[in-house]
This record gives sequence, structure tokens and C-alpha cells, in this order.
Amino acid sequence: MSRRSRPIKTRRVYVAASRRLAGSPPLMIPTRWVKFLFAIFLLPVCAILTQTFFTVFARATITQRLWAGQEFWFFSLGAVLWLIAFIGLPRPILLYVFGHELTHAVWIWLMGGRVSRFRVGRDGGHVVTNRTNFWIALAPYFFPLYSILAIAIYGVLSFFYNVQPYGRLLYAVIGGTWAFHLTFTCWMIPKNQTDLRDHGTFFSVAVIYLMNLGLLSVMLIV
Repeated sequence: MSRRSRPIKTRRVYVAASRRLAGSPPLMIPTRWVKFLFAIFLLPVCAILTQTFFTVFARATITQRLWAGQEFWFFSLGAVLWLIAFIGLPRPILLYVFGHELTHAVWIWLMGGRVSRFRVGRDGGHVVTNRTNFWIALAPYFFPLYSILAIAIYGVLSFFYNVQPYGRLLYAVIGGTWAFHLTFTCWMIPKNQTDLRDHGTFFSVAVIYLMNLGLLSVMLIV
């Protein structure tokens, strides 16, 4: 059965800071050109970090027997179960759209902005805000919100209950939610998302790749 994709739309409100007096316009370089050039310089960084990641991961797998730990297997179990669900079951579009737009909102608040409207539906969603930048626009593609929420809930509960026996379950949940984030990110990027197009697709993909690789490295280390 084929599935029709639904674009995720994010609308933002721009507030003018000042008015420039009429006169000859100054020479300005489009920011998208600057970001494109910056993305070119990011390519060697992507290559070096990718090689480093797989080298360290392979070394840890062999010398430190990473594959023998329960945490690794429960994380992998959660990821595999989600991959099976993603391929074989109807995709939870509404759940993804909600997490996507909520991630926008969280990063808007982190950047000191204000959210004046928040809409989520099966046909897409958007937030209206007084602040925007490429971190806010790209956050849903590198910030695994549901994995962060799972870790936060586990941490809060640990202050009141003995949650240590459920540690393996946490790793399974993190594996599933991180795979949820990764699969939907890879699925949505080729669909001409406005979040990426507004800041240049080449630049956006480079930033998304680096941030996801860095976050995955931190998760494996911890």
C-alpha cells in the first residue's frame, strides 16, 4: 500500500527591529550563499568525524566487548522493533508531527522567543513565533525529543522510586524512540521541507548530519 507524504510546515513571524532611511542600498551577500560556502567547509569535518566514530565504535566493540552488554542489546532491540513497525505498520504521522512542532516550540523557548500559536494535524502543523534561526528550524531533525523525554522521566522518577530494575527497559525505549527520530528524519528530508529549504538544503543536511552523529556518540558513551 502506498502512503502519501504530508509536508510539515512551520510558519514564523518576523519582527522588524528598526527602519533604515531611504538611500542607496548597501552591498549585501545573501545569507544562503554564506551558508552554502560554510557547508562546503563542513564536508571534511563530516568525513573526519564519521571515520572517527566508526573507528572508536569498532574498537569499543572488540576491546571493551560493547556488544556483550545488556544495554547494547536492549537498545538494539528497541531500534529493531521500531524499524519493523515503521516498515510494516501504518506510520504514526500525528505523533511525529506533534513531536516535530513541539521541538520547534522547545527550541524557541530556549532561544528566548515566544510561541503565539501551535497547531498539529495529520495534514501537517506549524508554530507562530517572534523569533527564528536555523537552530530552531532544524532542531526537529537532530533533537530526538521523545528519547530526551524518556530519559528525563526516568531521571525524575529515580528521585522518588527505585527505578534501577527498569534500566534495561529504558534502553529499549531509547532505542525505539531514537530509531523513530532517525527513520522519520531520513523519510522527511527528501520531501522538500520548508525548514531545510529556507536555510539552504545543502547547509541544513550538513548540520543535521553532524548533530545527529554527535548526539549518537554521546548516547553510546553514556
